[in-house]
Amino acid sequence: MSAVLDVGDLSLGAGEIVALLGGNGAGKTALLETVLGFRPGPVVLFGEDVTALGVERRVARGVGYVPEGRRVFAGLTVRENLQAACSLPAGARERRVEEMLALFPMLGERPGARAWLLSGGQQQMLALARAQMNRPRLLLLDEPTLGLAPAVVAELWRRLAALAADGTAILLAEQRAALALGVAQRAVVLSRGRVVRAGPAAEIAADPALADLMAGG
Repeated sequence: MSAVLDVGDLSLGAGEIVALLGGNGAGKTALLETVLGFRPGPVVLFGEDVTALGVERRVARGVGYVPEGRRVFAGLTVRENLQAACSLPAGARERRVEEMLALFPMLGERPGARAWLLSGGQQQMLALARAQMNRPRLLLLDEPTLGLAPAVVAELWRRLAALAADGTAILLAEQRAALALGVAQRAVVLSRGRVVRAGPAAEIAADPALADLMAGG
């Protein structure tokens, strides 16, 4: 499997979901920000060293990002949020918007609703749809289940599994290890910015030391 991402001790292949685990302060967000280019550090994307490239150029190469807390544009409508995230020409952009509205029925039912009027689950789906507007090959998610009901988490997992089946590589940063390990193929546990455990998700889930690793910070 060719590597989509190489950063530090972490690599990620096409169609693979990797759970990035650790407690508060473990370095999960910092690692995602390094991949995006918000923080310095060596990063290889799609076989190319992008260490010297800025955020916009990395995104243009195929990186999507769902930040912690969703951060949708509260005053814009669902449709406007999707439009604002897309760099395609106008016609292709509108076709892509319609694709996302069809893919996410809870958004398709309210395309004219302001984002601040949406539920937490709807906002998370909007954040995920927005991140897909430019058809990324690598999708980064930071604490996507935060504050979501179990039914919404299950729907989110279905969406991620479908993306991975289509070849998208997904790096999923989560504090709720049991949830993330249920959808990932592999897992990496961070503590104070360093990888302290890595392996198949089932193996990590069965490790009796996982709770201690997650508490390591």
